[in-house]
Amino acid sequence: MDDTATTTIKTKTNDNKSRKRRWSEGDDEQSKCEDDDDLEEEKQCDVELWETLSRSFRQVQSVLDQNRALIQQANDNHRSRVPDNLSKNVVLIRDINSNINKVLSIYSDLSANVSSIVHRPRAIIPAKSNKNDGDEDNDTGNWKLDR
Repeated sequence: MDDTATTTIKTKTNDNKSRKRRWSEGDDEQSKCEDDDDLEEEKQCDVELWETLSRSFRQVQSVLDQNRALIQQANDNHRSRVPDNLSKNVVLIRDINSNINKVLSIYSDLSANVSSIVHRPRAIIPAKSNKNDGDEDNDTGNWKLDR
């Protein structure tokens, strides 16, 4: 089996293991570096995603805890049947409504942030050329996105 056939088999096998890997014909050391870079980018994306989710969920939980306290206070005011306490409920209900809007805003921001993290291009790398296949476009300095 010649080197080209061996490289082709390696390429197919490794592409099945990870869609991120790129193998250059006869340049396994460079490919290993690219695999490491891809894994680092993927880990960084995962870390950023989890940090974003955690931060947003903590914010939401904090607002929901505030709402729980406000609802408890409104319930206590309602049970007391004291007119002054009942009038305080109007303000409490407005605060609860405001907090619900904050939660909505946090989730909306979270959705946009997660979408941007997931859909962001990983890196811009020069398109690889294979001198044997006659692909002249890659020699002109065309670029492609690596996702």
